[in-house]
Amino acid sequence: MPHIYGTPPASFPSPPTSISSPSSPTIIKPQELSPTTLRRIFHHESDVLIVGAGILGTALAITLARPPHSRSVTLLEKSLKEPDRIVGELLQPGGVSALTDLGLEDCLEGIDSVVVKGYEVIYYGQGVEIGYPANAVGSRRSENDVVGGKEFRPEGRSFHHGRFIRRLREEAMREQNVSVVESTATEVVKCEHTGQILGVQCLTNCEKDVYFGQLTVLADGYASRFRKQYISRSVVSKSRFWGLELIDAVLPKPLHGHVVLGDGAPVLLYQIGSRETRALVDVPEGLDTASTKNGGVKRHLREVVLPSLPECVKPSFERALDEGKLRSMPNSFLPPSVNRFPGMVMLGDAMNMRHPLTGGGMTVALNDVVLLKGLLGPEVVPDLGNTKLVLKQMERFHWRRKGLTSVINILAQALYSLFAANDPQLKALQLGCFRYFQCGGRCVDGPIGLLAGVIRRPLLLFYHFFSVALLSIWLVLSGSPLYRMPWILITSVGIFYKACVVLFPFIHSELKR
Repeated sequence: MPHIYGTPPASFPSPPTSISSPSSPTIIKPQELSPTTLRRIFHHESDVLIVGAGILGTALAITLARPPHSRSVTLLEKSLKEPDRIVGELLQPGGVSALTDLGLEDCLEGIDSVVVKGYEVIYYGQGVEIGYPANAVGSRRSENDVVGGKEFRPEGRSFHHGRFIRRLREEAMREQNVSVVESTATEVVKCEHTGQILGVQCLTNCEKDVYFGQLTVLADGYASRFRKQYISRSVVSKSRFWGLELIDAVLPKPLHGHVVLGDGAPVLLYQIGSRETRALVDVPEGLDTASTKNGGVKRHLREVVLPSLPECVKPSFERALDEGKLRSMPNSFLPPSVNRFPGMVMLGDAMNMRHPLTGGGMTVALNDVVLLKGLLGPEVVPDLGNTKLVLKQMERFHWRRKGLTSVINILAQALYSLFAANDPQLKALQLGCFRYFQCGGRCVDGPIGLLAGVIRRPLLLFYHFFSVALLSIWLVLSGSPLYRMPWILITSVGIFYKACVVLFPFIHSELKR
């Protein structure tokens, strides 16, 4: 019998029920189960089959199982142990808002999460605060934003990734219409005549198994087993984040994420608990100082990164480095694609990724679920087996998500290009970006509102990016003597050209289907 975690009807004495191996059986009376529950548990047939119990997969399972959808959902996950990852730990305000829209805001409680009020960008030791905007034009506003005439700024949350996932899965296991199954999906099941995806084959306790769904959702993360079969675009990864967990670190600006810029690639610092702080160091491919012949990544962190950090952070960073608990994750980019295969949709990091520098992944995932909640509603799609209608809705999904996801995708890649600057033109743009933030007002509220997922205006991103480019050119012109003006004019053209080279390829990738 497959290892299935589900939630029984209210008549059961001790939820959640576990239907597991004969060594620890749980007696289930079939007459107490609805026909759809019987089909889901005993015949492995459901309205929706979701592969991957991560952020998107679990939130989508809960959403589709609850009224007004009330779909029968099977959620497959290869391991139900609490994950231990070094990314997916900062949820921007736009993600918190989406979580509230889905009725899952309680999942942020009881996990020692930390309020995030914005960022502190530190450029060669000089810092500028970038708080989340209260009055940003184009932001999503609610009546709760104003209390007693005073307007409050939106807030993000940071936490241990695994704890948040655990809370989401616990919520899924409480849903009567959801069965959470620990099983490894190995390949899709396809109708030989129509090509429609019917479900997946999987391994449960090393035994072959099959699960079916009217709609199969593949959301198996950044290392997706199925991506190459259904997406023609390739994942691009040019660097890795190496992570340390700092204990009792003193940050320059508490309750803020920190971006440290210097001669090398950027360093991120943010709290993930009352005592824990995550340090993420970007190490580009082929970096000479991190090569094996020069002592590897650990020596790079000690001799190159450590001296560039704020003084208050150095002791805890060095202690963590001495303990040697280094882990890494690839920083990947994958533009979104339209789902075209009947009976199946691919979502989450399996379908779309961006550099984690801006912490936008979970915000994109949760807002995608909010969008799908409406597009796949029972009044719009009564029968998920109607593959033509589902694919039509997924075409709409691809374009309607652009207001948020294109901004976050492009901004993540463009900012990384500037913050990891490795040539004179990019260095000029990096300085221009920092000086732009120092101007305050709209020069801060606009960019941080876009990054936070509370402003959904792609053209505003274009405006701010080229404002930074023009300011960068002005800084070069104003800081140079007149006799160098011909050369400086050539340099200015180079800076503007570099800005175009950075931004336009990512815009083009968002416009492709």
